[in-house]
Amino acid sequence: MNSTTTASTDARRQTGSGQHRAPYAEALRAHARRSWVRLNVPGHAADTLSFEPLTSLLGAEPLRLDFPPLLDGIDLGSTAPLQEALALAADAWGARRTWFLTNGASQGNQIASLVAPALGRVLVVQRSVHSSVIDGLVLSGLDAAFVQPSVDTDQGIAHGVTAGDLAKALAEHPDAAAAYVVTPSYFGAVADVRALAETAHAAGVPLIVDEAWGSHFGFHPGLPGNALSQGADLVTSSTHKLAGSLTQSAMLHLGHGPFADRLEPLVDRAFRMVQSTSASALLMASLDVARASLATNREGVGASLEVAESARRVIRRLGRYAIVSDTFELFPDIVAADPLRIAIDTRSGGISGHEARRLLSRDHQIMVEVATDSAVVAVVGAGAVPDMDRFIEALHCLPTPLVGIGEGDRPRLRLPSPGPARLTAREAFLSPSRSVPASDAIGMISADTLAAYPPGIPNVLPGEVITAEVIDFLQRTAAAPSGHVRGALDPAVSRLRVVDPDARLPHRAELPSRSESTEKTP
Repeated sequence: MNSTTTASTDARRQTGSGQHRAPYAEALRAHARRSWVRLNVPGHAADTLSFEPLTSLLGAEPLRLDFPPLLDGIDLGSTAPLQEALALAADAWGARRTWFLTNGASQGNQIASLVAPALGRVLVVQRSVHSSVIDGLVLSGLDAAFVQPSVDTDQGIAHGVTAGDLAKALAEHPDAAAAYVVTPSYFGAVADVRALAETAHAAGVPLIVDEAWGSHFGFHPGLPGNALSQGADLVTSSTHKLAGSLTQSAMLHLGHGPFADRLEPLVDRAFRMVQSTSASALLMASLDVARASLATNREGVGASLEVAESARRVIRRLGRYAIVSDTFELFPDIVAADPLRIAIDTRSGGISGHEARRLLSRDHQIMVEVATDSAVVAVVGAGAVPDMDRFIEALHCLPTPLVGIGEGDRPRLRLPSPGPARLTAREAFLSPSRSVPASDAIGMISADTLAAYPPGIPNVLPGEVITAEVIDFLQRTAAAPSGHVRGALDPAVSRLRVVDPDARLPHRAELPSRSESTEKTP
């Protein structure tokens, strides 16, 4: 399915007044209202009687709207409603071009990683990127040079990188393909994207930003500006997170910077490689509707900002818990905080984040986005006004274990330092491997990506040496009430997959240098 647009910048400017419309969603709805005999896929054929269990689960309307792609008058053609929807999205986020994604921001990160080998040999990557970026390294085969983020050792959370640290890494790798950073962080820390973009451009490479958690940025004066407005060249936007589209829908935005001409055809080809040929009309319609709402409902976003700030004020006043973002000024890489993220230091209130999350869910039917050993993170969607009084009351009803025997007295889990890299992610992933007990894996090379999830930031990468510190962290995370380790062979992380030390390792493939690759037409 062609989920892109080639409309000119001038055409996009003309669409600005039409942001209240959702042309793709409107066309899909009109199409569903017609009396169809559906002898094509999907197999349910919108037959709500024959497929009553599915109808009972979702309702009749989702089945009626669940059309296949490549429909005349909806998807196909340069003036089709889909193309208009994409042009409106590009205009709303300030992009040169936008792609609709139906496999989440992970798909955008994989696309960005796949195009990088055309630009150089090494991807300079923030170490605390999402695991989908590491999956992209496996797909691309690029070497990676990691830039360490600042770490709040008290909370055990990683923030962002400074322009100075990025400049140092780029200087050490003149064959760099691009710089890859993530902002905002899972806890809402916002990096200085403008300085990072200027640093990357001075080194002759584009800046790719995983802005999965900042899809709402720039749509209200009380929100930080988005990465595109700060000079980023390619931005992954997880629109379903706080911008209101359905789960698994996202966008990829191309900026207007000096690398746009080079990147656009590469991104378009990579997009077609990884996008499903049966992309969900429901997901894409939700992206169209979410964009229209976000771009035109400033009052609603303002209400969300107020309810989040009010919750922080009350929590501070009550005194039991601390607000994590109140310490952001201590870190040189953080220039702002996402006001729709409420990160609460539960340890200061005598209970671990994991236990707080479990009890909030079990006893109060309150779901928070993530828990760590030290904190919980609540999020407010842009335009949503949740019952924060209920949340605050439940939070302060949580038990305080007796000091010395309960949750409040346990030492905080610290983020482990990664082991040294011996192979590229792709080399390790494709190497002969075997499963060994965790204790035997110490000092061996990991064949898998292992990440405490959420947030899904890898703690060990394919090609890295496994350390005792990493194993201890992952096992303790897995043992927590809501702990989970993505990529683990078993829930307890008792065994790990390692590169077989007795096997002959693959030779690294020769990649073209940047000077060679940039001379070629994609």
